[in-house]
Amino acid sequence: MIGGMEAFDRLLRESLLVAAFLCLPVLFIATAVGTLVALIQAATQVQEQTLSLLPKLISVGAALALFGGYGMHLCAGLFLDAVAQIADIVHGV
Repeated sequence: MIGGMEAFDRLLRESLLVAAFLCLPVLFIATAVGTLVALIQAATQVQEQTLSLLPKLISVGAALALFGGYGMHLCAGLFLDAVAQIADIVHGV
């Protein structure tokens, strides 16, 4: 068994990695779609705000629908690890 502080550090590191794995694919897709829409708007000189928001909204929704199961699997694993390490964190064994 590991000590309380080491268990907490490991759990904190793992939670930060899970947060990154959850956020980065969605942020990457939103950035790519936003850049593509900006290039199209610059080429056509159409500067409508709705045209820039709607494709990003649809792509982020699709990304969440596609990666949602994977994200829930990661969160469930993190939860199970956190519950398993409660005794080590609290008692500092």
